[in-house]
Amino acid sequence: MSEQKRKGIYLLPNLLTTAGLFSGFFAVVSSMNGRFEAAAVAIFVAMIFDGLDGRVARMTNTQSDFGAEYDSMADMVSFGMAPALVAYNWGLTELGKLGWLAAFVYVAGAALRLARFNTQVGIADKRFFQGLASPAAAAVVSGLVWVGVEYDAVGTDYGLLVAAVTGLAGLLMVSNFKYNSFKEVNWHGKVPFVGLLLVLLIFVVVATEPALVLFLVFALYALAGPINTFRTVDKVTLDDVVGDHEEDADFKGDAKREDEHQENK
Repeated sequence: MSEQKRKGIYLLPNLLTTAGLFSGFFAVVSSMNGRFEAAAVAIFVAMIFDGLDGRVARMTNTQSDFGAEYDSMADMVSFGMAPALVAYNWGLTELGKLGWLAAFVYVAGAALRLARFNTQVGIADKRFFQGLASPAAAAVVSGLVWVGVEYDAVGTDYGLLVAAVTGLAGLLMVSNFKYNSFKEVNWHGKVPFVGLLLVLLIFVVVATEPALVLFLVFALYALAGPINTFRTVDKVTLDDVVGDHEEDADFKGDAKREDEHQENK
């Protein structure tokens, strides 16, 4: 008689996911207490844990359906609810309905983005994301708050700007714009010695002005999707921006996708 498979969950990857979930929850609580810098930093910390849990699971061969579902739930809190509430508590409270609608657009965009991502696992081209990834969107919103706090800005004085950035980040998550996932980078390969010096320089620059540098990096990344689309597509259609775009959803080969796009015009 074969030994019955032991039931349970893998500790290490789910522990990292829990740490990310805690960081998102801490961000919400901190924003409620007016500690917006700590709230913004906590969301960036959640991004670190989110990047670690999946890689640790693959390295230790501890992937599971439970871990995947748990990770999605944690992402919804850390990169969906938390950034929206931090932005709302910092700069949207005096805008009335416009303020909470902008925050809701972001939350809904994050939920739809995660749901679409889960349905594309195994069929999407790993080199690209369809729509802005929720951690990157969270970095844009929380980075804006962090920069504002660093420069002693009163969030409610810039409510319209905060609403625009928050709402736009939510819409970019459900767009068809393609974003590089950087998953094709060979982290095990060798690089020239100057590459190490560049990495050290990047760390120095980030450490000098972490709030401003991180916000600018992720803001430029968020803009890269629309820029690449308008640069590479001869005639931009609604399907290139939002909607059920089969070519983008399945991320077929570039040449084949271009041929099909021309035929459907």
